[in-house]
Amino acid sequence: GRFVMVGGVGLPLVLASVCVAQNWVDETRPAEGRWKVKRLPAGERIRILVTGGAGFVGSNLVDRLMSMGHEVTVLDNLFTGRKKNVGHWIGHPNFNFIVGDVVLPIMLEVDQIYHLACPASPPHYQYNPIKTIKTSTEGTLNMLGLAKRVNARMLLASTSEIYGDPEVHPQVETYWGNVNPIGPRACYDEGKRVAETMMYSYQRQVGVDVRVARIFNTFGRRMHPNDGRVVSNFIIQALQNKDITLYGDGSQTRSFQFVDDLVDGLIRLMNSNYSLPVNLGNPDEYTVASFAHTIKRLTGSSSRIVSLPATTDDPRKRKPDISVAKKRIGWAPKFTVQQGLEQTIAYFKKELEDMGEITPTGSNPTRPRPLNLHPPR
Repeated sequence: GRFVMVGGVGLPLVLASVCVAQNWVDETRPAEGRWKVKRLPAGERIRILVTGGAGFVGSNLVDRLMSMGHEVTVLDNLFTGRKKNVGHWIGHPNFNFIVGDVVLPIMLEVDQIYHLACPASPPHYQYNPIKTIKTSTEGTLNMLGLAKRVNARMLLASTSEIYGDPEVHPQVETYWGNVNPIGPRACYDEGKRVAETMMYSYQRQVGVDVRVARIFNTFGRRMHPNDGRVVSNFIIQALQNKDITLYGDGSQTRSFQFVDDLVDGLIRLMNSNYSLPVNLGNPDEYTVASFAHTIKRLTGSSSRIVSLPATTDDPRKRKPDISVAKKRIGWAPKFTVQQGLEQTIAYFKKELEDMGEITPTGSNPTRPRPLNLHPPR
């Protein structure tokens, strides 16, 4: 294997020279159960960096970009990401994997940067709030510096959390939000808000070509089973016939989009001519309680639905206005929530088969748990 220098430290760069089982085929030789990769002329291939590319959303984005025939480099410190999420691409000549951290400078030649790196579930980003802030600030500055040096277009994966506990419903991009700057969620909420500020400061001052996606609740294959989010917790609990736990009375609302729709939106936004923030989410709104009943029904579970104390600063409502996405980038979700849930439930069934019993993460801050190791007895 070869090594690259990241912040003065030699880190492994996984390249095509690594000998692994081939899980992809050229488009001229499709095979069942393998990824179909389009053959692009060298002049049409885009060199793309995906930070956080071994995570839930990042790895699904990598699949789409690789299948389109582009050259993709993943940078991930594997805090919440997993190697197995991108393992099927190792060995492909268009794919590179760097184990590294965005808070350290990196030198690469790329055309586009999808900046997704940052823990996104409350238990994970609250586990080390200082590191979460550094990822959103120092990490974003490093990626903007790279974009400036190599004249790359950069997309920031921002979040609906920048709206806080909204007083405007549904949320439009022109709403400035209602955020508690000193609460337990502020490390993430305010980190993303200042990351957006950095994006537009670099655009105005030095002309960096920027895109900002405000991502609403997303679910699908490769969610971390212990991320503590609503969908993963409810499905894991239901499949094991354990109590489905609501925080509060369940009257708070959320809007859930399937990850394939989000990936489509990110790619459309990156390749559009629109540079202002864009909401990416499914406007179908559910109370958390009704969503728990939906998952219980789809899984055929005998679980009870129980209420626990509400978490601090948990938003009461969340629903995107996607008029800008429809008008400016021609995007709207295609998957219904039920279609997405059916695929996600099938994914978690396989995770349970592979891992055995899974204990969902509660509301308290925690680091991601190792998934292939049994705890010491």
